Amino acid sequence: MSLKEALDAGKFLITAEIGPGKGTDTGALLEDASAVKDCVDAINVTDMQSSVMRLASMPVCHLLKDMGIDPVLQVTCRDRNRLALQADLLGAWVLGIRNVLALTGDHPTLGDHPEAKPVFDLDSVSLLDLIGKLGSGVDMAGHELKGTPNFLSGAVVNPGADTEAALDLQIMKMEKKIAAGARFFQTQAVYDLDLFEKFMKRVEGFNVPILGGVILLKSAGMARYMNKNVAGVCVPDSLIKEMTKTKEKVKTSIEIAANLVRGLKDLCHGVHIMALGWEKRVPQVFREAGL
Repeated sequence: MSLKEALDAGKFLITAEIGPGKGTDTGALLEDASAVKDCVDAINVTDMQSSVMRLASMPVCHLLKDMGIDPVLQVTCRDRNRLALQADLLGAWVLGIRNVLALTGDHPTLGDHPEAKPVFDLDSVSLLDLIGKLGSGVDMAGHELKGTPNFLSGAVVNPGADTEAALDLQIMKMEKKIAAGARFFQTQAVYDLDLFEKFMKRVEGFNVPILGGVILLKSAGMARYMNKNVAGVCVPDSLIKEMTKTKEKVKTSIEIAANLVRGLKDLCHGVHIMALGWEKRVPQVFREAGL
């Protein structure tokens, strides 16, 4: 069953994420994909996350298709103008890729090539609008296409914005993305289920599937780093203490992730798990969560 079929059927959606490496060796990457293949509906392939130069998302998505995995092509606006974005989207459709996650993208100054010139010809909202326009049979300039892509378009939202004004902005952007064609949302990592429940009550009338994000905690240090450096992520002190005290970090990390997945199942429409190199642990997370 494809991601679109699962979404249309009202299934509790499960997606995972893999990040291409720096170079042409895809062996470990495809092993990670294989490890989660049987317990997810689709796998996202990141597009030079954190503005670090890596292998492109599209060829990896094509490799996943060959493995029988439904890929989600992440597309950022950071590096491409509207010409390149349209060409890449048409190319993705020709390669059999049917799902796109539209992102504005991090600024190059945050990555390993800080001297790179940003493009940002479009943002995530206008990219979603562009995907819909291509689906209607014309390009952004109104010229007719010979062959039309019909992507399942997704977007991201940060439910953990740390001020009321920031949360209002996230919800406003979410409404714009839905109007532009977003059919599903994946969220930033969720660790505070009470806070996430408040967010879900704010958006319950939007009638669009929301997949709560789960990042496996590898250490207390990782949790502190995210609290300090990742906007909208708040790992509660109780979880940090749990990771500090444990002598079995992997076991505790899996238990925390499974508890989060169980909690999210009662609050939203799916989960998006980001294992960050611990993909082989993902099936155990879902087993312990009862999925």
